[in-house]
Amino acid sequence: MRLEILPVPGIGDVTEGDDLAALIATAAPWLRDGDVLVVTSKVVSKAEGRLVDVPADGPERLAARDEVLAGETARVVATRGTTRIVQTHHGFVMASAGIDASNVDKTRLVLLPKDPDASARALRATLRERYDLDVAVIVSDTMGRPWRNGLTDVALGVAGMPAIRDHRGEIDPYGNELQLTQMAVVDELAAAGELIKGKCDQVPVAVIRGYLGETRDDDEGAAALVRDASLDLFSLGTAEARAAGLREAATLADGPGPTPADPAAVDRAIAAVAGVVAPGTVFTHVTDDEVRAGLVATVPGWPARATGLVLGAPPAPVDAPDLVRFGADLQRLRTALAAEAVPSALLPPPPGSTASAALAV
Repeated sequence: MRLEILPVPGIGDVTEGDDLAALIATAAPWLRDGDVLVVTSKVVSKAEGRLVDVPADGPERLAARDEVLAGETARVVATRGTTRIVQTHHGFVMASAGIDASNVDKTRLVLLPKDPDASARALRATLRERYDLDVAVIVSDTMGRPWRNGLTDVALGVAGMPAIRDHRGEIDPYGNELQLTQMAVVDELAAAGELIKGKCDQVPVAVIRGYLGETRDDDEGAAALVRDASLDLFSLGTAEARAAGLREAATLADGPGPTPADPAAVDRAIAAVAGVVAPGTVFTHVTDDEVRAGLVATVPGWPARATGLVLGAPPAPVDAPDLVRFGADLQRLRTALAAEAVPSALLPPPPGSTASAALAV
């Protein structure tokens, strides 16, 4: 196989309502059947009007950008400082939901195409119907990668070819049957196109020649590249996964014992963790002849409960790190109680509460 990667210069600035097929066909009259067009998603978004107005600078711009980001976010994956890694409504996991402020007026932000696969199919269909060109189309954008520095282009949408080359069931030269190998060929082609498009050269389209023998419509498009949530082993950042685990652990219901706990055993458990809990967290054991001993999280907004073993919460307002530390302290106490043979159950917070949890022993 011999591949050529060809730039398509001369397209110029794309604005809302522009006929992208006409711009490409005019700038590249040398296109052939079987070529693969790699089109930067930004020009697709501009032509489709996926732009929002924001202030040019200052805190108002940051606030407007945060509001736009929230609207494009289906799920927050990880947060570090001002960086937000989120899952978009398309299913892509990207920094800032792919919102872009480069190569556009300072008072505007560019969003990803609403349906990149549909955009690729529409561009392919127009080039075929109007210009009698049978080409594949990849709509690409830049992404970072977990555990790797640097960015690379990937495919957000594709038409005219499958997104994945499936080698499963094939036999390698040593006689081994391939079990898992599925190559994301459209990502590889998108990255190849980026080598000549660049970020500042105003070349939003590249042509890859020699890869396809013939085009083939595939209804699944680049959506085939989005990993199903049930197969995603890294669906959250490390800190977010830990916080989620502590929140879930705080609602485990393995049940209190059938009889009130021995106060001396509870006191020993409290003493065992007193030196390692976070500052501001206090465990106190109180006695009530009529009510089984219970552990209550006195977080702001938590309703009054029976006296028993009381856990003092961090000072208000309680932020996310405080709740994580609070959950960790609950788990330390549960472990100490279990060592004293005192069963326990963490109770879910009341509806609408932002508190962590309460523990009954």
